[in-house]
Amino acid sequence: MKTPAGLQALIDDGVIDEVLRPLKSGKEASVYVVRSGDDVRCAKVYKDMAQRSFQQRVQYQEGRKVRGSRQARAMGKASKFGRKEAEAAWKSAEVDALYQLVGAGVRVPQPYGYFGGVLVMELVTDADGFSAPRLGEVELSAQTARDYHRFLVRQIACMLCEGLIHGDLSEYNVLVAADGPVIIDLPQVVSAAGNNAARTMLRRDVGNITISLSRFAPELLDTHYAEEMWALFEQGELRPDSELTGHFTFEDGAVDVDSVMQSIIDAREEAIIRQQGREAAQAED
Repeated sequence: MKTPAGLQALIDDGVIDEVLRPLKSGKEASVYVVRSGDDVRCAKVYKDMAQRSFQQRVQYQEGRKVRGSRQARAMGKASKFGRKEAEAAWKSAEVDALYQLVGAGVRVPQPYGYFGGVLVMELVTDADGFSAPRLGEVELSAQTARDYHRFLVRQIACMLCEGLIHGDLSEYNVLVAADGPVIIDLPQVVSAAGNNAARTMLRRDVGNITISLSRFAPELLDTHYAEEMWALFEQGELRPDSELTGHFTFEDGAVDVDSVMQSIIDAREEAIIRQQGREAAQAED
C-alpha cells in the first residue's frame, strides 16, 4: 500500500520497514499494521485535534503534570501556545501511561517508542494470529465472562494503584487477545489524585465493563467493585494484590441501585455513540 505521510519519516529513519495495511481510523488517530525487521507491530498516527476538541478534553487533563509553570498557565488560558502544549500533552499521555502500566504488570500493548507523533507498539492478536477483536464483538460463556470481569477489575485496580484511571474504558477499547483481555486507547488517562471527576470516571469504567459482560453473566450487575476499590484507595490501603469482593456497604446503609445502574446505562449509551462516531469517521477516511 502507499505509505501514509505520517509514517514515511519512520521508514526513512529505519524505525519501521514497511506499512502492511490500515488497521483502524478514528477522529483522533489512525492505526496501521507495520513491519519492523521480522516483527509485525502497529503504528498509531495521532491527528491534530487542538482546534476541534480542546474544551472536551479539559475534564481529563485536570491534574496532569506538565513540563513547567509557563506551559501550565498557557494551557489554562487556552492560548495558541497553550493549545499546542495541550495537544502535545494529550498525545504523550498515552505513551507515558503505557510505559508506566507495562512496568506495573497491567496488560496493555507493549510500547516500542514514540516518534514525532507516532506511537509504535505491540499488535494485539488472537489465537490465530489475526488482529484481536474487541470485547463487544465476541460471544462468551458465562464462566469466561466472569473470568474476564475478574481480570479486568484487577487491571483497573492495578491502574488505580499507579494513580491512573482509564477514563474511557468500555467494551470498545478492550481487545480479546490469545492470552485474554488487553486494555487499549489511553490518551485520556486520568490522574486519580488530581482530577475532581476521578471517582465518577472510575465508576463509569467499571460500570461499562460490568454491564457489557453481564450479557453473559447477569449476576455481575450485583457487584460494586468501583466503590470498594475507591474506598481502599482513599484510605491508602489499595494494593495490586488486595482481595476485592465486589461487596460494599454504603454509608447510609442502603444502596441506591437505581442511581448506580442509571449511571452505568448512561455511560454505555455514551460509549455506543462514541463508537458510532468512530465507525462513521472510519467510513469517511
